[in-house]
Amino acid sequence: MELDEVIERAGPRQFSPKDDLPIEYRKAATRMIQFHANSEVMGGYLDKQFTRHAPSLDRKLACTAKVQDEIGHAQLLYRAAETLGVKTRDEMLDELQNGDGKFLNCFHYPVDSWYEAPMIDFFVDGGAMRRQATLKSTSWEPYAHAMDKVCFEEGFHVKHGESILKELMTGSKATQERVQETFDVWWPRIIQFFGPPNKDSKHNDFAQSVGLKTASNDYLRQSFLNMYIPKAEKYGLEIPETPHIEYDEETGRYELEYDDLDWDEFWTIAKNDYEGSHIQIDARANRQTAVEWVRSAMDSLEQSTSPTPQAAD
Repeated sequence: MELDEVIERAGPRQFSPKDDLPIEYRKAATRMIQFHANSEVMGGYLDKQFTRHAPSLDRKLACTAKVQDEIGHAQLLYRAAETLGVKTRDEMLDELQNGDGKFLNCFHYPVDSWYEAPMIDFFVDGGAMRRQATLKSTSWEPYAHAMDKVCFEEGFHVKHGESILKELMTGSKATQERVQETFDVWWPRIIQFFGPPNKDSKHNDFAQSVGLKTASNDYLRQSFLNMYIPKAEKYGLEIPETPHIEYDEETGRYELEYDDLDWDEFWTIAKNDYEGSHIQIDARANRQTAVEWVRSAMDSLEQSTSPTPQAAD
């Protein structure tokens, strides 16, 4: 199949492993799904920190369950990417461990307090839900099927984060102030979660033309602002002055001043060159090394219990 035909046919769940697709599509789809899978892994590692900070047993159990979900989502996505025939699951995991695999900007920032939990579990996961819901109509069928399960579980994650935010914002005045201070730091990062403006995005146009993406960065960001600015204000949070955002009554849109955001830092993160990137990547690499003996033991057990092929008579 030629690329022109792919663009002409592109639609919801249009292509599957049985289709003879051009390498341009396969590489673009692999890059996109691998990025998503990597982000699920690294997001899970952040949530693991919240398990330690959680103030009650119920919260610790919920955080632990969320970590399990995120790693499970990653495995689904690596398998969906693998069906494109460009990279194996092991190759993608090795790239992540070696610092070559890319992942979402918000997961490059280390966390160190419980006040950051709703920033990830409510706002970042809320943004992820806006994006992932549109991917249920992506043109690569295995990716779309994975999104059916991922979106179902992410809905619970957002509710989990909202519950934490509500609890904190009905606490003491000091607690509310700490949450606001944390929100001030995280808000620009959350806005950049959706990537650069359409005009500065290297991959957006092609991904939309072949149906891998069904909504642009700017559209998703606007959709998020429409839903989550009122939610933030509902719980008593004040929207930071930077970046400047103004609501246009006539259009019903939030107008964002993009130049207020630190795009130099964003692009440094995109290259895995941010200081926090190395902290996160190295932490995961160390954990992979620490459990290498488990994988080796399991491989040995599998080999020892596999049926021995019978010699032909």
